[in-house]
Amino acid sequence: QVQPVESGGGSVQAGGSLRLSCAASGFIYSSRCVGWFRQAPGKEREGVAAINTGGGSTAYADSVKGRFTVSQDKSKNTLYLQMNSLKPEDTAMYYCAARASIAPMKLPCRMESPYFDYWGQGTQVTVSS
Repeated sequence: QVQPVESGGGSVQAGGSLRLSCAASGFIYSSRCVGWFRQAPGKEREGVAAINTGGGSTAYADSVKGRFTVSQDKSKNTLYLQMNSLKPEDTAMYYCAARASIAPMKLPCRMESPYFDYWGQGTQVTVSS
C-alpha cells in the first residue's frame, strides 16, 4: 500500500521556521510529481508547492513564494518543505501527495488536488502572532 507519511509540523511564532518531511512507504518518488497542500479549518485545500523529482522543476503558490522551498533527498526517498518567515495565515494541516505516473523530466507539475493519487494523513502547522 502506497502511503506518504508527513512529519515535522508543530507550533511556532510568526517569523519562525519549520521543515516538513514526506517519506514514502511502498513507493519511490523518483521521476514523479510530488506536491504539498494545506487546508485550514473552514477553507478549501490549496496547493502550496510541487516538484518534478526527475527534472527538479518546482512551482509555488503566490502566497508562499520566497518563503517556502520544496526539495528532495533521493538517497532517502524523502521530500521536504522548508517554511521560513511563517505567518499566522500559514496555519493549516499540511499534506504531501504524489502522482502515480512517471513524469517526463520537463513536465511542470500542477498544484491541483485531482492531479495526485496518493495522500498522506497530514501534519499540523500552527503559527501564532
